Amino acid sequence: MRVWRAVEPMHFLWPHNLWWMLLLPLLPALYLWLLRRRGKAAHLYASLRVVREAAGRTWRRHVPPALIFMSLALLLLALARPTAAVPLPWAKSTILLAMDISRSMRVADVQPSRMVAAQEAAKAFLAEVPKHIEVGLVTFAGSAQVAQRTTIDRPALVGAIDAIQMQYGTAIGNAIVVCLAELFPDHGIDLGEMTFGTSLHEATRSLDEKKADKPAPKEITPVPPGSYESAAIILLSDGRRTTGVDTLEAAKMAADRGVRIYVVGLGTPDGHLASGGEGMSIYLQLDEPTLKHLAQMTGGEYHHAGTAEKLRSVYQQLGSKLQVSKRDTELTALLAGAAAVLLLAGAGLSVLWFGRVT
Repeated sequence: MRVWRAVEPMHFLWPHNLWWMLLLPLLPALYLWLLRRRGKAAHLYASLRVVREAAGRTWRRHVPPALIFMSLALLLLALARPTAAVPLPWAKSTILLAMDISRSMRVADVQPSRMVAAQEAAKAFLAEVPKHIEVGLVTFAGSAQVAQRTTIDRPALVGAIDAIQMQYGTAIGNAIVVCLAELFPDHGIDLGEMTFGTSLHEATRSLDEKKADKPAPKEITPVPPGSYESAAIILLSDGRRTTGVDTLEAAKMAADRGVRIYVVGLGTPDGHLASGGEGMSIYLQLDEPTLKHLAQMTGGEYHHAGTAEKLRSVYQQLGSKLQVSKRDTELTALLAGAAAVLLLAGAGLSVLWFGRVT
């Protein structure tokens, strides 16, 4: 159930309790009936002071009942357990897993294969990373895409990792650029423009893409590598780029923004020997020099697949960035607290003005 769609959608976990709100119109009617009854009874007294009090129509007389009425309305609304997207300050820490899904990852120089080793390393990492840290998944072969946006839902991430299908090509630089676009959506990072150039990219964009509002590329002032403490990228790959943005060019983009890249190298330098005699064996070899240089440029670390358990250092070194984010929040406690304040205010004013709770 949703209300006031024009402002922010509100949902109710127990919408059936909204039926209690039908009792609210009875309360003002009951209050008016009591006033009339009290006025009639007052005429039986000889004291003019009592009659004057009963017949009084000052605004203060109605303030305490009005406050109590509003408190009851909030309590009845709270019974339905409302939730809404509320802007809240949030200390955010983010890790993006960038996983190579190229066909070279099926080589079995890491048992049972590079791909399985990458999947197991990623899932082992997810099992240890603290629950409050958001993790996203980017997959790449000849192109790169976000397979799972950043979330604290670990089962969703594991499902995305298990659903990986291998493809042709290896565009490591593209994966880094996609990760940076996720971390800095206001920087106007455009992978298509970097890959094809401005004119060709504009010509191939669809009409819907052209209509979509996209931030203009943002000029940034380079910061020291590794100085952006609220996010990091973990790259799992065999490191042999075949297409896309140059790996070290993308690494420089990350370094200039202070984002550390931790690299897990999968395979062995002579991995092509285990490939069963496939052609172009050079592309099946682990390119450790490039991967190590990539990690060094960004202030990260390089690990071989056999030492992937050391990845716990990634989240141990993460800080957090305080930002305002809209998150679905249950408002029950907030409404109940507001109702308590109104109830106390109504009772307090009644005692202060009239010496009793009216």
